[in-house]
Amino acid sequence: MLGGMTADPDSGLLSPVRAGTPAETVTGDGAFAAALLDAEVALARAQARLGTVPHDAAERITRAAQRLADGGLDVVRLARDARATGNPVVGLVRALSAEVPDVADYVHRGSTSQDIVDTAMMLVARNVVRLISADLKATAHALAALARAQRDTVMPGRTLTAHAVPTTFGLKAAIWRQGVLEAARRVAAVRLPASLGGAAGTLAAYVQYGDGTDDYADRLVTAFAEETGLTAPILPWHADRTPVAELASALSAVTTTLGKIAVDVQVLARTEIAELTESAGGGSSAMPHKQNPVLSALIRSAALQVPVLAAGVTQSGLAEDERSAGAWQAEWQLLRECLRLAGGAAHTAVELTNNLDVHATRMRDNVTLTNGLIVSERLSAALAPLLGKVHAKEILGVASRRAIEERRPLSEILADTTEITAALDATTLKDLLDPTQYLGAAARMVDRALETPDS
Repeated sequence: MLGGMTADPDSGLLSPVRAGTPAETVTGDGAFAAALLDAEVALARAQARLGTVPHDAAERITRAAQRLADGGLDVVRLARDARATGNPVVGLVRALSAEVPDVADYVHRGSTSQDIVDTAMMLVARNVVRLISADLKATAHALAALARAQRDTVMPGRTLTAHAVPTTFGLKAAIWRQGVLEAARRVAAVRLPASLGGAAGTLAAYVQYGDGTDDYADRLVTAFAEETGLTAPILPWHADRTPVAELASALSAVTTTLGKIAVDVQVLARTEIAELTESAGGGSSAMPHKQNPVLSALIRSAALQVPVLAAGVTQSGLAEDERSAGAWQAEWQLLRECLRLAGGAAHTAVELTNNLDVHATRMRDNVTLTNGLIVSERLSAALAPLLGKVHAKEILGVASRRAIEERRPLSEILADTTEITAALDATTLKDLLDPTQYLGAAARMVDRALETPDS
């Protein structure tokens, strides 16, 4: 594929989650222009393979496209000229043809703008998907290390913002990792087809320039897909935007998965909780003492934006006739931002998960904040066969309220409750009140999850 062009007036000033990341580099205007040129080159080379374009002409078009990609194309002018034609391909074909005037008839032969734009979009998407896949694998690897190291680190499980029952940070990290692996599988399964349909999806002009054989169109689609490295579509998809919608949906799943990690880190990094901190960056412009969870904030910002943008991409799938007027064009920037933000979030997630400081002592301390109430569920289950389920719950309800009102450990309240001491001896009661003994299958689930490879 062609390299070179990197000019992009959008520096990411208002989108730091993707600023300076590899995903930004491969989605800039220069990268898109290079992908458009790649599509034109692939078409000429595919036709040359089938004998309907001279091989020398295809080679000259390839070299000319590379010259343009290396800086010979004015991308700003190309964008502004597109206002007159609705897309940048007309100006691109004009510039490419000017580079090879004596074989210009073989440039864009039989093609239409949507074939080139859609194919270029899939080429750019493929580059970003590769980056995202690699970053998700690295993130999963970092989370596996956390889950393994913190397998038995007890912490409060929180539901609806309040302490529920004990859990482990190892299980939390394993659950994060499982989500990352699922997102990676979803991205890897996305179809990235080349686009070849001609003016109205019949491939008529391609066939007109063909060799007269019945299967020429089929062979051309196959050859074009092979030249681009994309998959060959069964039918033209000018007005069937399912591939684009599927891609946007997968990118949304990536950012949602990473956003879940980010919001958990933000909660656990609160001063009052202090169970996690980000060890990379995070300084404040005004307060020297602050260590802000900046990486989490960047990831969360992407996770809030991409689903909204992906909805816009999906809505743009309401394409009338054989090519839409406006809905097709609406996809471009929406999908590019999805690619940029998801790529930036995935890249940032690698940094975040490799730079998390786990404060295990604080986690264990926080388990005791409710003075034993965190294991009331266990006591209820243990007392149910001895006192009856309803009565056991009533007794524990009264004891729990007393513990809260009197600010006393639940163990003291229970030790003063005759029905409890009559049913349970002191040793058994002490064991039942130990949060480290009420972790269910957490350790086993972590071990089982870690049997799944990172990719």
